[in-house]
Amino acid sequence: MRLKSVLSAFAFGLILGAGLILSGMADPDRVKAFLDVAGAWNPSLALVMCGAIAVAAPAFYLAKRRGSTMQGCGISPAGSAVVDGKLLLGAAIFGLGWGLSGLCPGPGLVLLGYGARGALVFAAAMVIGTRLAGFFAPPEGT
Repeated sequence: MRLKSVLSAFAFGLILGAGLILSGMADPDRVKAFLDVAGAWNPSLALVMCGAIAVAAPAFYLAKRRGSTMQGCGISPAGSAVVDGKLLLGAAIFGLGWGLSGLCPGPGLVLLGYGARGALVFAAAMVIGTRLAGFFAPPEGT
């Protein structure tokens, strides 16, 4: 990998991590309050998501129209649009874990780097879950 690619990936990772912390998306209590639509719902993360969509939509449109990244790499279309049992089961497990912990992988890794309490347990569970998923349902074509 070229140095320019590594440096840009590092810079964008720092920007993403800072954005997750500043927006509150790395705060498990705020995420749980957002998911509690029948109780003390906190809509602030919906505004964060709307802002992210407003920024990302034009970028995705331009990238699709251009056909390559700014560094000249090809852009492959999204995978299959088929909704099957594996997709639904994976989404249910992800949603259950997100609701119980208030974390998903991105913010969990940010908190791990931040040294937050409980992030190591979350990251270990994520690695174990990923390994189990690969054991029980290996990727297609293998």
